Amino acid sequence: QVQLVESGGGLVQAGDSLRLSCVASGLTFSRYAMGWFRQAPGKDRELVAHIRWSGGDTVYVDSVKGRFTISRDTAKNTWYLQMGSLKPEDTALYYCTAVFLRSSWVPSSPSEWDYWGQGTQVTVSS
Repeated sequence: QVQLVESGGGLVQAGDSLRLSCVASGLTFSRYAMGWFRQAPGKDRELVAHIRWSGGDTVYVDSVKGRFTISRDTAKNTWYLQMGSLKPEDTALYYCTAVFLRSSWVPSSPSEWDYWGQGTQVTVSS
């Protein structure tokens, strides 16, 4: 049984930093990519960043480049989203996710991702 458990959300002020964590079990990690989606009220769910478990290649949405860093700890089966210089527009419900890589590319559509955490709220006040 696959389980993703995330933690680390909260209420912060603009300019602050926050780190989200996601620990997974039940996966064959080497065949997966891990990601973080977010969804703000009234908006579509957006892929913020993803990382290939094998090799560690990362990709970010333009709006977070230079501010957010995705990483993984293979020994702990955990991946992280380190968020810096937070802005009010980063306010959203953040989900950790995992997708089995059926080809060489990582999908961006949330419907194509296989497993999801429960979500953690990040609120950035101005």
